[in-house]
Amino acid sequence: MNKEEKKLLGILTRAVVTNELLKIAEVKNPGMRVLTSAVIGLLITLTSGCGSVGSNMSAMSDGKGMAYSGGNWQIDFIDDFNEFNPDNWQDQILWVNGEDQCYLRDGAMKTREVSGGTLKLRVIDLGEPIECDNMDKFGKQHPPTQYVAGRLASKNRKEFVKGRWSARLRLHGNGEAGMFPAWWLLGARNNEPPVEEPDENVCWPATGSGEIDIFEHYGSGGADHFASRVIRDTGDCNGDWETYQNVTEADLDEYHVYSVEWLGDDLVYRIDGDEFARTEGYADKYPEYLFAILNFAKMPGTTMKEDWVMEVDWVKHERWVN
Repeated sequence: MNKEEKKLLGILTRAVVTNELLKIAEVKNPGMRVLTSAVIGLLITLTSGCGSVGSNMSAMSDGKGMAYSGGNWQIDFIDDFNEFNPDNWQDQILWVNGEDQCYLRDGAMKTREVSGGTLKLRVIDLGEPIECDNMDKFGKQHPPTQYVAGRLASKNRKEFVKGRWSARLRLHGNGEAGMFPAWWLLGARNNEPPVEEPDENVCWPATGSGEIDIFEHYGSGGADHFASRVIRDTGDCNGDWETYQNVTEADLDEYHVYSVEWLGDDLVYRIDGDEFARTEGYADKYPEYLFAILNFAKMPGTTMKEDWVMEVDWVKHERWVN
């Protein structure tokens, strides 16, 4: 960065601190980490052309600056994964969908790793089974398995109502049979682990425990595609995942920004800022606080040649400012 760029950065920094600091609020768990992260996000956006702050115009091209192109979106949470922040995420240990893997805590066996400015979630084949303490919602324990993996949730950490959720991520590879990575949202009153508050007593996918899938790759369906959807509540703790499903092609081994936003009465799905699907009339069916989930699962009946990896550059939530 030359002298002129450093001077510009100083001016922009003062402007951000003076004009934007008091606007960053309205989170369920406010605190200095949220405030600091939001200011960092603003600086990245405003200084995207200042050499070492971004990568030339990378902040704009990779999505961090998209929120400010029209001046109507404001970041109230961003995690750039320069370190693992337990104020943002916790391990979510449970067994669902009859999946093969056992989710591990604390990044054991490198199932979850933060390094080089990104989060890596892995599925690893140990070669021989180990005991697994993951339980399903009916109290059944996962049988011994040779597959271990990572799953993170922002439950009781970062939860927001409506707005826009985005993540920039990629897979190491274009997809193969058995892969089941996902970036998605769930209602904060969901009654599955971890249960930490008295009001976390709503079964999936009823209001309070509703599900929105932003990015989900089902590898057994072929390479280089992903699905986005809302889960329609059919009552009695059951859901319809097919009616509002959108399947879209993408180069999964390249970084893309996957997002969902509440726009009027609709839910709008975007990749790299471009709308590719919309669920009309569904925005108000998700009035609750939602938390984010990042996980990599493995479906039964498949084998692995090497570790499976989902790499996440950043996650953020924005709110609309009129």
